[in-house]
Amino acid sequence: MHTLARSSSVFRRSLVVMTAMTAIVVGASLVYGSEARRNAIVRAVESARGSVVNIHGQKTLPDSYDEFGHAESPRRVNGMGTGVVIDPRGYIVTNHHVVQGVRRIQVTLDNGRTYIASLVAYDPRTDLAVIKINADRKLPVIEIGSSDDLLPGEDVIAVGNAYGYEHTVTRGIISSLHRTVQVSDTQQYEDLIQTDASINPGNSGGPLLNIDGEMIGVNVAVRAGAQGIGFAIPVSRVLDVTGDLLTSKVVDGNWHGLVFRPSSKSEGRAVVDRVVDGSPGAMGGFQRGDVILKLGSARVKRHLDVERALLGRRSGEEIDAIVERDGKQVPMSLVLATQSSKPRSVAQRAWDNLGVRLKPVSSIQRTQLSSRYNGGLVVTAVRDGSPAAQQRIRPGDILVGMHIWETVSMDNVAYVLSRPDLADLEPLKFYIVRNRETLFGHLTIARHSRTSRQ
Repeated sequence: MHTLARSSSVFRRSLVVMTAMTAIVVGASLVYGSEARRNAIVRAVESARGSVVNIHGQKTLPDSYDEFGHAESPRRVNGMGTGVVIDPRGYIVTNHHVVQGVRRIQVTLDNGRTYIASLVAYDPRTDLAVIKINADRKLPVIEIGSSDDLLPGEDVIAVGNAYGYEHTVTRGIISSLHRTVQVSDTQQYEDLIQTDASINPGNSGGPLLNIDGEMIGVNVAVRAGAQGIGFAIPVSRVLDVTGDLLTSKVVDGNWHGLVFRPSSKSEGRAVVDRVVDGSPGAMGGFQRGDVILKLGSARVKRHLDVERALLGRRSGEEIDAIVERDGKQVPMSLVLATQSSKPRSVAQRAWDNLGVRLKPVSSIQRTQLSSRYNGGLVVTAVRDGSPAAQQRIRPGDILVGMHIWETVSMDNVAYVLSRPDLADLEPLKFYIVRNRETLFGHLTIARHSRTSRQ
């Protein structure tokens, strides 16, 4: 009896111990670990891991020049970085410099499957880009947090492809907010989150997480020669830029004409800040101050959700909507219109509004550009009395940028001239290369000037 009693006591103690353990499957084995080990950091990483992807590819660095001004041969290098899934259909946000110049973008998911991605759109100024893969299943999407209430000293986690080591996790705190970092003569980042979480080459484009596993930023830069200093773009800025990059106008050639309040001022809602005159949004009765709650079957929390809900829609398709107006929910509808319905070509608009005719640079003209530029557009003609003429732009100049955007193709020019806030950007700063020297000036956009042509 005593032996039996002792055995029962041991069994009860073992049972108590077992109830404090957590069963975890690792490969084909069952491993027991204390529940205390699965702390907030572990849970945060687990929740985000499936939506973090690794990006690889080769790129050709542009020609550089030796001390005598002679062009040196371009060279191919292996690139790597990280991306974050923002839509289950395979849309991924990353840094522009990660995919810039990469002809074959390879994306590897958490399960080891690799896909070839296409570049959807990018913004060199903020160093953000959207790429897309055609996966055979819906992908897990990162949970979005807020970067408007961050606290210095707050715990953060960086996840990324550091030095090619996939899904590397590093931990730190927020060191400071609103940092400005100059990384080159042509690239400056503003309003960055500074952290001491290790951010190494390959981490670029990956998420910076809070302790709840929500993305509060996109890792973007490390300061050369420094230790324990990394930077991330605040998620509010990421959402605004990504929303612009994923508009149906950019992806599908349709447009809605709704301009949304910046995320940092919208209190986590999709608030209409302006409606473009004559746009589908104006024709649908949308007004400034409307809060979009639902589009089709998709619930809307932010501007990015609006654009995601409209992706893949056909021109002329009617989409049901619910908005909040004056405290009441109002049913509405939106009918997208095709962008191609606009009458003037990009070339004609450049002539009418800027006073220049443009064409892509030739291989010979390309040698006039330094390695800081990805390309440009050659000025072939200047209209008398035009904004370009007033700024003394002349044939042979190479237009390499307007405001914060590069001008490698006519699509880049179309993007700038089509921005609903174009009037707010005037006078529009431009950059040209002339005799291997970069010059800049400011243009006041001409409107309704179609009488003088060449």
